[in-house]
Order: sequence, then structure tokens, then C-alpha cells
Amino acid sequence: MFQERVSSWNLRDRHMAETLDQLVAHFDQQGQKTKVVVWEHNSHLGDARATEMKRMGELNVGQLVRERYGNDAVLVGFSTYTGTVTAASHWGGSTELKQVRAALPESYEAIFHQTGIPQFLLILRGDNPAIEALREPRLERAIGVIYRSETERISHYFDACLPEQFDAVIHIDDTRGVQPLDRTPHWKMGEPPETFPSAL
Repeated sequence: MFQERVSSWNLRDRHMAETLDQLVAHFDQQGQKTKVVVWEHNSHLGDARATEMKRMGELNVGQLVRERYGNDAVLVGFSTYTGTVTAASHWGGSTELKQVRAALPESYEAIFHQTGIPQFLLILRGDNPAIEALREPRLERAIGVIYRSETERISHYFDACLPEQFDAVIHIDDTRGVQPLDRTPHWKMGEPPETFPSAL
């Protein structure tokens, strides 16, 4: 895992996909067809072949699941235009509630924001006319456990073809980062305004 980035990524995602296969096989032996929901970051669950990951030699769980299960697999991605995220600034750093910058104008997230709909589910299978309009590759944002707003373009954007990457996308225009129920002294959160919660 501590070797070269691409081989480490591929090893990890292959292991996750193999573990999923073993779980499905185990539960199928119980006599019923198994259905599984995997909650994971977009970069692991969207089909890597539809992103610049393919060009770099990377694969992911989404690709491996599609190859194995075909149309029985449904890959659902999430996107946001702005809001907050709970993330660290670097690996091993403390998590904090961070403000997410507005999405870049040429990104999928910006297109979704322009609809004026605060949240929606977009189906990317079948005869949905939106599929053709979104087929042109463009920037997509990925925010995970690390968020670096000061280098956002290089740190968090990549080229993708959304209708080939996902079967559906849930867009929430303005998100709120998760906050721990039991906050330790290491938890950092920006100070609320003096007039919180009225914001007057």
C-alpha cells in the first residue's frame, strides 16, 4: 500500500471489490439473492473508465462491479455546488468543518447549479435527453477526506464523462458537512456568528 500511487490504488480497490464479491457469495448461500448497498466516495464508485483515471492506469470498485455484475449494478454519484465539508487539510491532519468554494464554471456541478433546483436525482440510464447533453467530457469535482480550497482546481477536479461514469447522480446544491456527535478537543469548527442561530 505504501508503494507507487497507481499500483497502491489498484490494489486497494481490487481488494474492496473482491471483499464485496465474497460477501455476496456468502449471503447468496443463505438461499436468497443478495442485494448490497456500498457507500463510498465517488472516485471509488463511479466507473474509472469514464474518467481520466483510465488514462493513468487506475481502476476502481465501480468499474470492477460493472464488469462483474453488468446492469445489476447501479452506480450512484453525489455532487454539490457549495456548502461545507468535514475534512482535513492534509493526510493525518485533524478534521475540521471547511467552507466549500463554488464549483468552477465549466464543471458538471456548475451546470447543475444553473438549473436553479436545490436538490434532485438525475437518472443517466434509458432515454433521458439529459444524457446526450451531459455526454461531452468536462470537469467534475471530488472532495474526500482531504479538502484544499487553496489548490482546488488541481487537487479536486478531473475530466469525466458523467453518463458513462454513473447510472444516476444526486445533486445537492448547498451541502452541510457531517459533524461528530462527540466532539473531541481536536475537532475544529469555525466560530458561529454572534447572533447564531438567528443570523441577524
